[in-house]
Amino acid sequence: MNRFEGKTVLVTGGNSGIGLAAAQAYAAEGARVIITGRDRTSLEQAAATLGPKAVAIRNDASTVAGARELAGSLSAQGLLLDAVFLNAGNAKFSPFPDVDESFWDEIFNVNVKGLYFQVQALLPLLNKGASLVINGSINAHIGMPGSSVYAASKAAVISLAKTLSAELLSRGARVNVVSPGPVETPLYGKLGLDEASLKATAAQIQAQVPLGRFGRPAEIASTVLHLSAPESAFIVGTEIIADGGMSQL
Repeated sequence: MNRFEGKTVLVTGGNSGIGLAAAQAYAAEGARVIITGRDRTSLEQAAATLGPKAVAIRNDASTVAGARELAGSLSAQGLLLDAVFLNAGNAKFSPFPDVDESFWDEIFNVNVKGLYFQVQALLPLLNKGASLVINGSINAHIGMPGSSVYAASKAAVISLAKTLSAELLSRGARVNVVSPGPVETPLYGKLGLDEASLKATAAQIQAQVPLGRFGRPAEIASTVLHLSAPESAFIVGTEIIADGGMSQL
């Protein structure tokens, strides 16, 4: 299929994991793909897998200034957007008694504030009928120890998708959420845990998934593309959970 032939798509945090898988899936269906990330090397490597039409932009997703800089860069290049996957995020876990203000701000600055103002900055660049997909998480729905700040940030963006859907419909834009369960991505190596704790945590999480495994980035990407495509035009303000049945236990 070439559902995105002639379309321009932005994937924030598109240099690894679910973001890269989504960017590759968009490119495979004909889209011109723009990816962002903070690491220049991984951005360049990711862009090389997306073909000659790809655009890679180094960007800090945690600040309002970064949001405006990205929109300004796209505008300067004359790029208008048909779909946006708001994927850039920060996932770190900490026991509740150990959480301090800096930890809270680190998570919320990327996952909530940065995302909120990124959407605001991109509004003038959205084509009629544009689709915005936010990367949520099942952590917003389950009580996983150590995830209090991360889970709260994801609950916030799920709520945000509903209100933004109502506000942006007059502009012809749709907003939806895909909330993955545990997925095999580099994100799990950034939880702030040592190797032994990380392995123990991964095993514990996998045991809670009825399918008996972690998800694959490409499986989440397929849902992102569905929500971005014209076939989902009647889906607005909705969250699709892709977690191997984990949240149903």
